[in-house]
Amino acid sequence: MKLLEASAVLALMGVATPAMAQDAFLRLDPNATRHVSTEGTVITPSSSIPQPGPGTAHTNVHIFQPTGMPAITRGNARPAVGPPFSGYFYETPQSIACVYDFVPVVVGCNPNTVTNTPKGGSRTIAIVDAYNAPNATTDLTTFSLQFGLPLPNTVNFQVVYAASNGSLSSTPPVYDAGWEVEISLDVQWVHAMAPNANIILVEAVSNSDSDLLAAVTLANNLVGPTTGGEISMSWGGTEFSGEESEDATHFLTNGIVYFAATGDSPGTEWPSVSANVVAVGGTSVSRNPDTGDFIGEAAWGDGGGGPSELIGKPAYQDSVKKLAGVTARGVPDIAAVANPRTGVWVYISNDDGWNIIGGTSVATPVVAGLVNSQGRFNSSSKAELTQYYKTPSQFNDILQGICGFYTGYWAGASWDYCTGLGAPNGKARQ
Repeated sequence: MKLLEASAVLALMGVATPAMAQDAFLRLDPNATRHVSTEGTVITPSSSIPQPGPGTAHTNVHIFQPTGMPAITRGNARPAVGPPFSGYFYETPQSIACVYDFVPVVVGCNPNTVTNTPKGGSRTIAIVDAYNAPNATTDLTTFSLQFGLPLPNTVNFQVVYAASNGSLSSTPPVYDAGWEVEISLDVQWVHAMAPNANIILVEAVSNSDSDLLAAVTLANNLVGPTTGGEISMSWGGTEFSGEESEDATHFLTNGIVYFAATGDSPGTEWPSVSANVVAVGGTSVSRNPDTGDFIGEAAWGDGGGGPSELIGKPAYQDSVKKLAGVTARGVPDIAAVANPRTGVWVYISNDDGWNIIGGTSVATPVVAGLVNSQGRFNSSSKAELTQYYKTPSQFNDILQGICGFYTGYWAGASWDYCTGLGAPNGKARQ
């Protein structure tokens, strides 16, 4: 059957062809950008396009649509071993947990065959994002059904709305297509890595720094006074004068460890440069293109990193030889899967169902979830980071890849500006 004929038949059946699936998101977000290659198309939502000047945060997500991917449909999950569509080597909760040694490791960690599901998680993880994802709960249910995870309920998953003064609001924020991708990704992959943790999604009124920080305040009040846990922030923006004051105001609640994405372009972003936040950079997962077996990880060339423009080097980085003589905070601290071409499965019903998503917005909830899964709840991010730099052997050192302006940074032995101390390693869980 000719391609055009096949597309027409699929359309009559109510099934979206790859081009139609692509158009679905572009209808939601006509200001998104596209990069097309023979390998596939990377769509960057308008929410992930940095705006000039400080005061506004952007997401760090990208949608990858591989050339020749079968029709992607809305609807119920089809629980099975591996991904929703077999034969593709994009990451599942089982394959990522295998790569990072948080489940019994099977040689190759092939997404189509690994079956060991993460079992960890406790206490609370709050996710702070802007705007509203109206289908967050139902989409998390579909994702959980597909991958054999606990289903969301009123105890283990809550959605709350933050007013601009940091209090609870009864009114949901307005909808934004790009931030819905971010929210869906964050919720599903925190749950994937720490399935027994309680998740609170805190939605800010807008993506202004002031509204997002108000949402952080609400998250602090919901997580800190109870059992403690983690707060995941996959957004960021331009560094600005006075950011250290905001750090001290918002990222020092006792019992909470904060995680933030370093961004998807050369240079640094706030809040990941805060000395009170774990900065999460990006890697590319390498798999055999014929078998799908895991080969290794390298730095993702588009991952953010470098010396902060405004924040001084914290004491926990004094041991880093590559920062000897440097007076600025260096990021990232650690890194994880981020390259959209080696991305993860995410279910977004508004965007025709299953998508492949990348960006340091993937790495951040993955790391936050894995830290929670380890059962190690430090009293602060600084305590967490001190432990990282004191025992860097707890991470998989990333030895290959380049990043930064003019690709001027190289991954190598020990800490570097591309991948920090390296990728998670569950062998060190306590």
